[in-house]
Amino acid sequence: MKRENTELTETIEKKAKVETDTQEEMGAYDYFNKVLKSPKYILAPMVDQSELAWRMLSRKYGAHVCFTPMFHSKLFTTKQYFEDMWEYDEKDRPLIAQFCGNDPKYLVEASKLIEDKVDGIDLNLGCPQHIAKRGKYGSFLMEEWDLITQIITALCANIKVPISAKIRVFETEEKTVEYAKTLEKAGVKMLTVHGRLREQKGHKTGLCDWTKIRAVKRALKIPVVANGGIMYNEDIDKCLEFTECDAVMVAEGSLYNPAIFCEKDEHVNQWEIAQEYLQIVKENYPGTKSGYIKSHLFKIFKPSLGQFVNTREQLGKAKSLEDFENVVSQMKSNLTGLKDSSGVEQNGTNYHIDEYGYRTLPVWKCQPEIRKCFDSKNSTNGLPLGRKHFGSD
Repeated sequence: MKRENTELTETIEKKAKVETDTQEEMGAYDYFNKVLKSPKYILAPMVDQSELAWRMLSRKYGAHVCFTPMFHSKLFTTKQYFEDMWEYDEKDRPLIAQFCGNDPKYLVEASKLIEDKVDGIDLNLGCPQHIAKRGKYGSFLMEEWDLITQIITALCANIKVPISAKIRVFETEEKTVEYAKTLEKAGVKMLTVHGRLREQKGHKTGLCDWTKIRAVKRALKIPVVANGGIMYNEDIDKCLEFTECDAVMVAEGSLYNPAIFCEKDEHVNQWEIAQEYLQIVKENYPGTKSGYIKSHLFKIFKPSLGQFVNTREQLGKAKSLEDFENVVSQMKSNLTGLKDSSGVEQNGTNYHIDEYGYRTLPVWKCQPEIRKCFDSKNSTNGLPLGRKHFGSD
């Protein structure tokens, strides 16, 4: 292994001296404006969730750039994993592929396999999950600045397309900015900053810190993308104004409401968007994994599914596309009946705002997941977090 790493380092150094490839010729903002086409709305990389069919649905509703799910770089170099995970459609552009890993050799090898089919390669430095800790990748590389620099240098020297990275923040603004500058110096052409700590996950997610994202943006000369705290389309403009970033990346918000990128009426009927998703799968990507489909439908219908226990059980047991179509058809019947009997009409942007700042929406409308405050003493979730962000009004 030591010999392999030495040989790779020597190769990188030689290429860095003699090559002037596309990356070197293209400035960070040339890349952002000309290749990525000056995006405002970016769909985040989400494990088992930002698959091809979902990306195409997101583009239909306004996403300008999409990321693939996070791929494990070492596994991606194996035939079985590659064939199982990689999906491609020439209409799915601009597209950035994200990899995790801690070995420059495998990250380069994995990226080489698809560099002609994507518009960028992104290094995952933000995953906070236990599996990332066990594999020492994602946010568990945050303290390994020399290794990260080695990885980015290797990618920049060997891959045709620009390299970017996605990070989480440190406790202090100063260390976060220093970390971001290290990545910029290493060669990334774009940086996405999720304004939460590594420890902020699951029921401890908490509020997103937009002030640290803004500090990074003000300190760097490359495009910076803000991530975190987006629940409604209007939050995107608020985030851009506050953080001064070049674009906003949306993750969880898009899973519960794929129309979040839509600037008109983003709160579509759940059954309508579920039908659109299944139509995309059926007509274009019938090989989409049933696990992906099931997970998407559970999130789309989450506000309403609890009222229909039998249909929820039906979805839990669904395996085939026909099964999923039957579930959506039943939910359409359930929800149109509920809507008709309620006498409630919700159109346009005439929303009632509750005391925590959230929109009060009918249960049949796509809407965000409302996170609760975590009570560490009792290990339970309490009141809604509210929509304030650190430093926001």
